[in-house]
Amino acid sequence: MISYGLGDAGTGLAATQLGFYLFPFFTGTAGLPAFIAGSLLMVIKIWDAINDPLIGWLSDHTNTRWGPRLPWMFGAAIPLGIALGAIWWVPPGGISQKTVYYVLIAILLMTAYTAVNLPYSALSTELTETTAIRTRLNAARFTGSILAGFLGLVVAAGLLSKGESGFLAMGKITGSIAALATLLSCWGLAPFAKKARQPIRQSESLKVQFKRILRNNRFLKVIGLYLLLWCGLQLMQTVSLIYLEQVMHVPKDLSKWIPIPFQISALIGLQVWSLSSNRIGRIKVLYLGGGLWISACLLAMLLPPISPGISSRIELLKMICLIIIIMIVGFGASTAYLIPWSLLPDAIDADPDHPAGLYTAWMVLIQKIGIGLSVQLLGLLLSFSGYQSLIQCKEVQLCLQQPSTAIITIRLCMGLIPALLVSSGLFMMRGWPDKGAHLEAMNS
Repeated sequence: MISYGLGDAGTGLAATQLGFYLFPFFTGTAGLPAFIAGSLLMVIKIWDAINDPLIGWLSDHTNTRWGPRLPWMFGAAIPLGIALGAIWWVPPGGISQKTVYYVLIAILLMTAYTAVNLPYSALSTELTETTAIRTRLNAARFTGSILAGFLGLVVAAGLLSKGESGFLAMGKITGSIAALATLLSCWGLAPFAKKARQPIRQSESLKVQFKRILRNNRFLKVIGLYLLLWCGLQLMQTVSLIYLEQVMHVPKDLSKWIPIPFQISALIGLQVWSLSSNRIGRIKVLYLGGGLWISACLLAMLLPPISPGISSRIELLKMICLIIIIMIVGFGASTAYLIPWSLLPDAIDADPDHPAGLYTAWMVLIQKIGIGLSVQLLGLLLSFSGYQSLIQCKEVQLCLQQPSTAIITIRLCMGLIPALLVSSGLFMMRGWPDKGAHLEAMNS
């Protein structure tokens, strides 16, 4: 469990920092317009999605004494660390030169990310046949991911006040952590991976893969749920710092620390939902967590801004309410980490061939395409609303006063749109056959 939890620490750390800080880094430090920043994030996700089926197929057909998955994780650990550091460097030159650099580094980063994360994800199905243990494995996985993300946010909060040099220092530290955690996971999992269930190695055309996926109704529901939940979560993460600083008027030195309560509450929620899913069922847990998440989103959208100084009791109360709402979001949104991945093995088991790498690849592919498009939509919405990035401002302070259309757009991206996405995911899971899974877990 410890070794498996370490396996998602590197990629979880990368995902957290990229999700919270990359868009503000592109617009505020690298000086890219919002449309180009959104387009870069879309390119990152689209490329990340494109390489998923290829690496999934290659992973299924890799044959070594350590099984098919660990060689990919081991080989990609160092490139992941290097690229995670390089993405936070601001190269010399204009917008065109910077855009080209970030596209190239993003391709390297996301190729290494997939080569670690996709084979690793397939292991949760192959290490055991028991639903309860699979749920515990996924809880260990996302515990490692959230703890690493928490560490990344602490490092970021301490360094980002230094501007460009702070981002680069953050990249060097977190890149080293990501590479080391992945290598330690490979070392700890090696004895178990040798005995894990092996995929059936057969060549399938893209057309045959589509037919296989479309016949598996359980898998279609899982990827639909995963897509909707993660689009909502990614949208909130991407816009969160902009929301805190330019809508809620949280001081910049303080705003970098506020995502940390989100990580803490998500970590607590992960443990609570993991235990609860083995008692009352995964779908009931999904509805409970999703309901909390939706409520907190709507409250975040409606919360009035904080006046400068946070001196009066009313302003202090607003700040406390903001932190509580963020923690409720984290507690509810932790179901987006746990539940879809705990349901995926059910869908894989419904296929007689059990091609875990193939299903994992397609699940992640579709999810990443959706996230890429949602982030691109954010960039477009902010551009059309009149949102000003650093390069469009004569003075940095002018960027702190956004037009009312941009403020409304940011609030919608933080509240109503994620709430609608989560609600759609909950509606989709009606009728999922989960009645006996928690009873099996309790008997185990």
